Amino acid sequence: MERILVSACLMGFTVRYNGSDKLLISSTLARWRAEQRLVIHCPELAAGLKTPRLPAEIRGGSAEQVLSGQADILESNGDNVTQHYILAAWLALRAAQDAQCRFALLTDGSPTCGSQQIYDGRFSGEKIAGNGVAAALLRQHGIEVFNETQLHALIQRVAEADK
Repeated sequence: MERILVSACLMGFTVRYNGSDKLLISSTLARWRAEQRLVIHCPELAAGLKTPRLPAEIRGGSAEQVLSGQADILESNGDNVTQHYILAAWLALRAAQDAQCRFALLTDGSPTCGSQQIYDGRFSGEKIAGNGVAAALLRQHGIEVFNETQLHALIQRVAEADK
């Protein structure tokens, strides 16, 4: 039985930077939760960041460059919070590996969990193609990452893996 790391905000926990959730309603997620397949995790809270917190964006490169020390994550007030977000990524990986997750369902757009899009680093509200640091690190370690718009694809992959 496959286990899935899931962003806590997608499960209704009010842990996003602005104190909200992004509840994803799905009968499959409800069943997986009842089957104890889901590892519900907020990397940012695990790393000690508070809710609410200032918006943060990757600046000067990609998530992969953040992880290698070549780019930063800054809050909207200019504070450099790179180390908090790198810790968040490693804690997400640890949670996934400890539970033997091969899949992750993460919130797109986040500098941590984004898996297709992130904000452009200028706090303009514009999105660009890219990963958050946790999504990038999980992928580097062989974990397949999906976002909330890819739930159907995740359901298919889990069904294939369960065979």
